[in-house]
Amino acid sequence: MFAAGLIEASRVAGKNAAKAGVMLGIKEYVDEAVKQFLIHIKYLYDKKTGFWYHGWTFNGRHNFANAFWARGNCWYTCVVVDFLEITGINGYFSDYIVDTLVAQVEALKSVQKESGAFTTLLDDENSYEEISATAGFAYGILKSVRKGLIDKKYTQIGINAVKAVIENIAEDGTVLNVSYGTGMGMTLKDYTDIPLCPMVYGQALAILALKEYICYEKGIA
Repeated sequence: MFAAGLIEASRVAGKNAAKAGVMLGIKEYVDEAVKQFLIHIKYLYDKKTGFWYHGWTFNGRHNFANAFWARGNCWYTCVVVDFLEITGINGYFSDYIVDTLVAQVEALKSVQKESGAFTTLLDDENSYEEISATAGFAYGILKSVRKGLIDKKYTQIGINAVKAVIENIAEDGTVLNVSYGTGMGMTLKDYTDIPLCPMVYGQALAILALKEYICYEKGIA
């Protein structure tokens, strides 16, 4: 079974393996990170929508609930720019993962809510607005624009998402409307039933998004 989703493999095995490989001078770690990107695109990326499924299983060869789970999607948006920044990789592989990122951002443009937020199931406008994913999209999009990976025309998507994040920060700094830890769901209802509560990843993603917004405001390259 391959059901790691985007959090564990793309972010941890990808970004952290790449970082360790660069710091320790171990090429095999960076190669493993590249392999993880290719595996995830092969099994989780949906060419019809531009979104990412939460997981895949070889037992029956399917994507479980066919869920385009927002927080899982945002890890790809975040990781591409960080991965390329860490490794300095360019050429056909960077073109490939950036093209996939652009397709995702194009798809996100069509489902962003008037508030600037994104729903926990990206293709279900009736599912609840989820702020950790919204922050992740804001960070990834704004940083990718700043680093010249994607066109500046996508900037407003990131800005609108940041504004939604700010609207969901309590006076004590708690980031609100963050969905709880999410395992692999067998039905779409499994995702819409996940409760909302403050979580550390919600705080962290909001900080990243706000940092990128400050860079935008100050014109930091």
